[in-house]
Order: sequence, then C-alpha cells, then structure tokens
Amino acid sequence: MLSNLSQKITSTFAKLRGKGRLSEADVDAALREVRLALLEADVNFKIVKDFIARVREKSVGHDVLESLSPENQVIAIVRDEMQELLGGQTHRINWSSGGPTIILLAGLQGTGKTTTAAKLASLLKREGKKPLLVACDVYRPQAILQLQTVGKQVGVAVYEEGKENPVHIAQRGVSFAKSHGHDVVIIDTAGRLHVDETMMSEAKNIADATGPHETLLALDAMTGQDAVNAAKAFNEALPLSGVVLTKMDGDARGGAILSVRSITGVPVKFIGTGEKLDAIEVFHPDRMAGRILGMGDVLSLIETVEKNVEMKSMAEMEAKMRKGVFDFEDFLAQMKQMRALGPMDKIMEMLPGANKIPAGALNVDEKAMKRVEAIVLSMTPKERRNPDLINSSRKKRIAGGSGTSVQEVNKLLNQFREMQKMMKQLQAMQSGKMKMPRGFGGGKMARMMRGMKGM
Repeated sequence: MLSNLSQKITSTFAKLRGKGRLSEADVDAALREVRLALLEADVNFKIVKDFIARVREKSVGHDVLESLSPENQVIAIVRDEMQELLGGQTHRINWSSGGPTIILLAGLQGTGKTTTAAKLASLLKREGKKPLLVACDVYRPQAILQLQTVGKQVGVAVYEEGKENPVHIAQRGVSFAKSHGHDVVIIDTAGRLHVDETMMSEAKNIADATGPHETLLALDAMTGQDAVNAAKAFNEALPLSGVVLTKMDGDARGGAILSVRSITGVPVKFIGTGEKLDAIEVFHPDRMAGRILGMGDVLSLIETVEKNVEMKSMAEMEAKMRKGVFDFEDFLAQMKQMRALGPMDKIMEMLPGANKIPAGALNVDEKAMKRVEAIVLSMTPKERRNPDLINSSRKKRIAGGSGTSVQEVNKLLNQFREMQKMMKQLQAMQSGKMKMPRGFGGGKMARMMRGMKGM
C-alpha cells in the first residue's frame, strides 16, 4: 500500500539523518525530493505546492535548525502536515438517533461498488449491527445477483424487487428494514461508465426519498486523479459525507488518497485493502501518515491480531514453545492463525521500517505453503504428535497422500527438527543453562524460514 511513495520519502529523510545539523539548503533539497515523490504519486500539483510551502515554513525556523535533532523535528512536521492532508482525524459513520441508519452508496461502474456494499455490511455486522443490503442497481446485467451472492457470503440479507423503479425499491427497502429489526440499510445504487445526468438525477431522487445519514462514494484508488475528478463531480450533484477508496492494496501511486479531501472537502472514511469480503478498514489519517513515512501502523496490526486470533490458544501455544514442546499439531494450528491474519506482506508492512525491506522479500509462496499443509494433513494424528515415528514406508504414504515427493517430506521433517532444536536451545538459554550458540540468531532463523518458503 503506497510502497513506492513511502520508500522514496523515507530514503530522502535517511539522508538528513547523516548530516547532524541542518541548514535551510538541506531542508530545501529534501523537500524538492519529497515534492517530486508526491507528483510521481499523482497528487494534485496545487496540493503538493501548498503542502511543501507549509512544511518549509515550519521547518526552517530557528528552533528547528538549532535543535539537537533537527531531522526528527522536520520528519514530525511532515508527518503532522501529511495527517492533515489525509483528513486530520478519523471520521466515523453518522449514526441515526432513532430508526435504522441509512447509507447510500454511489459510484461509477468498475470501482467495486457492489462488493464494497457487502464489505461494509460485513464490517458493521462484526461490530454488532444488523445490516440490510438494498439492490437498486436495476440496469447492469447480473448486478442484483452479484449483490445477493456477496450478501449470502457475508451472512447479510438482501432486499430486491428485480428491475422495478429504484426509488420505490429504496423506499420499500427502508420500510422492510424497520419492520424486520435491521438497524443499518445500505443502498447499492446504479453505476455508469462515466458521470452523466441520468445517474446523478436518480441517485439524488433516491437520497430525497430515503434521507440517508451517510452518502458514500466508492472510488477506485488505482485511477489516481481521475478518481478525484469523479468525486468532485459527484459531490457537486449529490452532497457526499464520505469516500470509500477501493483497491488500495493494488495502488502503487496514492494520488487519490492524498488529494480527495483537499479537492472535495469530503473525508475518506473507509479503504478497501484486498479482494476478500472482510478486506475493508476504517481510515485513520494518523496511521496512514505513519505508514507512508516508514513509522509503521502498530495499532492497526494489534487490531488485526485481536480480531482474527484466538488469544487463549495463542497463550497456550506460547507456553508450549517456552517449554520447547512443539509438534505438527501445533504447526497446523499456527498456520491456521497466520492465515486468518491475511497476506503476510500486508501484515509486515504495518511494522516500523518495513518499507526498507526490498520489494518481494516479504512475498510468501502460497502454493508452497499449501504443499506443506498437505504433507502435514496426510500424517496420522499420532505421527503429527510424534514425527520420530515417520519411517521410510510412512514417508511414501504421506507423499502419495499429499501429492508431493518423498524428498519434500524429508525436507519438511528436517526443517521441523531444526525448529524444535532451536526452541529447546532458546528454552535452555532462558533458564540460564547455556549461552547462545555461535551462529544462532536472526541469520539462521531467516535461512530456515527461506527454506520453508521455497518448498
């Protein structure tokens, strides 16, 4: 997410750290590189100009340049200004004080609007709400079926009346929600290939008829300034309360997320972070600024772990590892927990300094991991608990059952024994019985993990 922009900006500030005291010329040189990085990220030229001017004004003051750590103060100024550029504070949903909260979702075709409706419903359902999806896109072939499909996948009811009048469908959908105990209504309106008067008029009529508490616009983050221009057009015809930026996981530039608030005055409220129906996040400007500047996003990482990992089983696993006891049953449980967190590269990018890791270094070969899992699942429960039982004939059976080779089974067993050995060494060191062996540590662990990855 915004990896190119992040790498360029953090490499620029790394040069400042090597200088000790800073001069105005040093600050100007760094800001020129930041300016270029923002323009390459497709951020609006006027926004970049104003941003750089504000940062420079605050960075060349006497208190900053003469301080003991001027480079850290400059970085802090950039972080604060970037947070403001991104919207300043987190903007939540405007909840209704009585009756269901009505959310009208608009957007062009191809932005992932219908999928976003289901993602939003899934997020609100996890927060204890009872959402209802209303199908008002009656023109696009299969639009209603698509909403029904994704609604079923996230366990959310869908109200539809086929290709009837969308305004009437929306009104009756809200009435249905009230009579069936739904506290959130998400109206999926029709999209077009481009902004046109007919679409805007229909969306406005639906809004007038239902009185939404939120009017959200789904925007494709990968389209850069085109997305910002679309937001401007929508906001002029249909006053928006927020934006949902989709496909943020595939956005190499980031111009939309850094421009939309300044151009439209409308805050980004949610971001889509992947293809799965749970891949949506509340947008936090302070956390995003931290990610861009290489400071990580530890709060979001903690929330991801708390949401997806069973803390009790995690504690039990930690206790077993502390004792140096770890078998293939534990290995399977660990893989399940890791998979629940999502793609490993997305998790790692939340850590401070992750943007300094070379591109591709964090990529995990999903096919290789599935082969490893297939090998373990082809073992009997007794073999998983005691791998020493696995002799030549058992290896052949396991290889046949998993669709792999005996060599791959041997490789996994050897790596697993190495992992067990390391855990016992760690336990011994923890109890003070031995010193850290030569060659043990990050390098050895990294080599072992690379071996697992390459199976």
